[in-house]
Amino acid sequence: MKKLYKLLSLAIFSLILLTAFTPASASETIYQYSTIDSLLLGIYDGDLTVKELKSHGDFGIGTFNGLNGEMVFLDNEVYQVKVDGKAAPVEDSTRIPFADALTFKTDSILRIDSVTSLEDLNNKVTEALPSANIFFAIRIDGRFSMMRTRSVPGQQKPYPPLVEVVKKQGIFKFTEIEGSLIGIKSPSFVKGIGVPGFHWHFITKDRTAGGHVLGCKFKNAVAKVGSYSNFSLQLPKTKSFLDADLNKDKEKELIKVEKDSIKD
Repeated sequence: MKKLYKLLSLAIFSLILLTAFTPASASETIYQYSTIDSLLLGIYDGDLTVKELKSHGDFGIGTFNGLNGEMVFLDNEVYQVKVDGKAAPVEDSTRIPFADALTFKTDSILRIDSVTSLEDLNNKVTEALPSANIFFAIRIDGRFSMMRTRSVPGQQKPYPPLVEVVKKQGIFKFTEIEGSLIGIKSPSFVKGIGVPGFHWHFITKDRTAGGHVLGCKFKNAVAKVGSYSNFSLQLPKTKSFLDADLNKDKEKELIKVEKDSIKD
């Protein structure tokens, strides 16, 4: 009996240790490579590959080395939207300077009657979310009466800051287009690391065009929403990142980069 008791105690102790040191569930984790402030500064070369990014999920947003276009990571496929607005899948060996990835899950469904602008969409989604202090991923598949996106041209060294690059961005307007609008909403306290608030990208249903979303309009849509309470940050080991001065506040630059200069 004593031997059985010892074995049982050992088993319980082992289970406690295993639980204590088990990594956070992948289904609850948003993975991020590098920081938004480093991208704003002009650090456009990373050592993360698309293959490695896919090991962290099947859904996400980012860009590519040299700032060569916008990334749409959807259904475990990574698409590159270049400065002409055209989208195409990329090779697993392609490298990345900044990205977010997660395993998409649907924790709730949000029915949206109508959206008249990107700000309107942000407000309606925010009102429906249970908290401002965790991360959310949102996916809306459907028909959009208007979608305005942008992409940026690939850069050559010495790299200019992102606020200068977007002055030469390509802007694309789609009307009555079917596709997928994907977004990540981050808490305000990620400032300097991630994009506080919403960050949206779009790709057409046939996966041939898209970009970073600047504006949108649609009616009668269903948004699938997943919640994420774990955040995993991987920092680059590249010389450009290690040598960079990341002490300056880039909030004003981020607002300029994200802002839509076109009025409907």
